[in-house]
Amino acid sequence: MATKIAVMLEDDLDGGRADETVRFGVGGSEYEIDLSARNVRALRASLEPFVEHARKPGRGPRHRPARPARPARPASARERSSDIRAWAKAEGIAISDRGRIPASVVEQYEDATRSVRG
Repeated sequence: MATKIAVMLEDDLDGGRADETVRFGVGGSEYEIDLSARNVRALRASLEPFVEHARKPGRGPRHRPARPARPARPASARERSSDIRAWAKAEGIAISDRGRIPASVVEQYEDATRSVRG
């Protein structure tokens, strides 16, 4: 003897026979609903004006706030950094050729050159 199992969808709105499961998203949440052909048409008709003006995720222009440009460092600041790096290397202090100079190295440089300057 064979057993036959039939799965019938029930319209989530009116309790009748459903013809289709419709998936949609709103407000970052995904939903699905079982609907009859009549209710599917009604849902799609009500969403049509919004879908016409919508875009698919990941497409279209991005609306990011403009990021202010970083001001260029004046030549005097670059020269000072270069002087500090040269001094540190001459003193045997390990320092990278690029990036921010550690505050402790700047302090040592200022202490050492303050006595020379005056």
